[in-house]
Amino acid sequence: MATANDRAVLQTIFNPSTPFGDIPGLDEEEEEAQEEEEAFAPELLEQVRDLELQGVSAAESGDVSTALERFGEAIRLLPERASGYNNRAQALRLRGDVPGALRDLDAAIRLSRGRGRAACQSFIQRGLIHRLQARDEEARRDFERAARLGSAFARRQLVLLNPYSALCNQMLCEMLGRLRNPGGTGSE
Repeated sequence: MATANDRAVLQTIFNPSTPFGDIPGLDEEEEEAQEEEEAFAPELLEQVRDLELQGVSAAESGDVSTALERFGEAIRLLPERASGYNNRAQALRLRGDVPGALRDLDAAIRLSRGRGRAACQSFIQRGLIHRLQARDEEARRDFERAARLGSAFARRQLVLLNPYSALCNQMLCEMLGRLRNPGGTGSE
């Protein structure tokens, strides 16, 4: 049976772009269902969650218009709940409405007060949009906030944004290539 430290070492060996000790599954995001149940009427919350699930299913099947309708309904029913904005932002981004997606992500972060699962997901989505727009400093800030909320994905993105880490990773790959193929050029 491997210890947590053993798993961390193996994780670092097999996935050198992840920070040491970042073991998938150990740092699951915290569930804030209890807070939501206290903040919103239970029957309304259940209805909104159902609409969001319908929206996610529609988006996964490629029906972005229906997804946007369901997320819009959920937001109309509980406009102070961050999750609906986060989900709608994803659908807006899929439709190509990046400014609309950013507005919804900002709303989700504001409503969640930068805490919890919806905030974490919103920081990640916004960070990815910033990366696509070559706004790496803004992406870095969002990934840092998501990483503080427990996202292993955000930590990996921070490593990728770090030029020194990228250089070290490249050098390590070249060294491993030379070890595997001593007579070759170092690349396979």
